[in-house]
Amino acid sequence: MNESKLLDLIYKRSEGLGLSGARLLVGPGDDCAVIETPGGDVLLLTVDQVVEGRHYEPGTDLDLVARKAIARSVSDIAAMGGVPTWSMATGILPSGFAQGDELFEAMSTWALHWGCPLIGGDIASSDGPLSLTVTVCGRMEMGSSPKLRSGARVGDEVWVTGPLGGSFASGRHLTFEPRLDIGQHSAACARVHAMMDISDGLGRDAGRLARASGVLIEIEASKIPTHEGVATWHAAAGEGEDHELLIGGERLDEHLPGLLGPIGRCVAGVAPGVVVVDEAGVRHDAGDLGWNHA
Repeated sequence: MNESKLLDLIYKRSEGLGLSGARLLVGPGDDCAVIETPGGDVLLLTVDQVVEGRHYEPGTDLDLVARKAIARSVSDIAAMGGVPTWSMATGILPSGFAQGDELFEAMSTWALHWGCPLIGGDIASSDGPLSLTVTVCGRMEMGSSPKLRSGARVGDEVWVTGPLGGSFASGRHLTFEPRLDIGQHSAACARVHAMMDISDGLGRDAGRLARASGVLIEIEASKIPTHEGVATWHAAAGEGEDHELLIGGERLDEHLPGLLGPIGRCVAGVAPGVVVVDEAGVRHDAGDLGWNHA
C-alpha cells in the first residue's frame, strides 16, 4: 500500500472521533490536529519522524539530525499559523549506539530554539536504523485561527514562501527554517484562505490542498521559483523536503510581503487536483509528483 492510500484509510477510520472533555475541531488530514479544550483554548498537535537512510544519509552530523527531527514538526505548526509551545520525543537507537547523550542534548537545544522545550519522551533500542519521532504542541495567537488545507476558493491565487527543489542533494533538508513568522501573519490575515507545509513536493502537496478544498489548482511551470541548479519544473515540483509554505488567497502580496508568486490559481474543475501548464501550453497532471514515504 502506498502512502496516499494508507493516509486515505486513516482519514476514513478517524471520522467522527470524540474526545473526553475536549472537542476535536480538525482530525487527520491536515498539517496538525486542532483541539478545543474545555476552557476554550485552541491547541495544535502534530507528530513526525526521521529515519536514518530514509530522511537523512548515514553518517550525517547528529546535530543536523536532531535539528531536522524537531524542525519537521515545527514546520507543521507554522503551516497552521501557530506558535510552538512544547514537544515530546521518542528515539529508537541502534544496538550499541554510544551517542545518545549528544543526540538528545542537541534535540533539546533545537526544541528550545523554536520555543517548544522537550518535556518528555521514551527511548528503545533495536537492530534497525536510528529513528526519531517528535510531537509538538502549538497554540494560536489571540485574534487568529488555524489555516487549513480545505479553505481554498475558486479565484484564489497560489503563492509559496521560497524557492523549491534540490533540498536533499544540497543538504537544505537538514537546515531549512520553519516559516513560523509568515505562518502566524497568515493566520491573522483574512485574505489567506488555505495553507500547508510543502514536505512531499509541490505537486503532491498542492494536489492534497486542492482535493481538500474541492478546487483545481493550475500552476504555471515558468512561475515556479527554483533554487540554483534545479534544471526542470519536474524537479522543483517533485523532489520534496522543501518545507516552504503553500498559501492560497486573494491579493496576498498587499498583506504578506516576501511571498513568491503567484505561481498559479484555483479554478473550477471537473475533478479537484493540480495541473502544471508548461511553456508550450501542455497541461500535466502533477498530483502524484512528489515524495512517497511508504
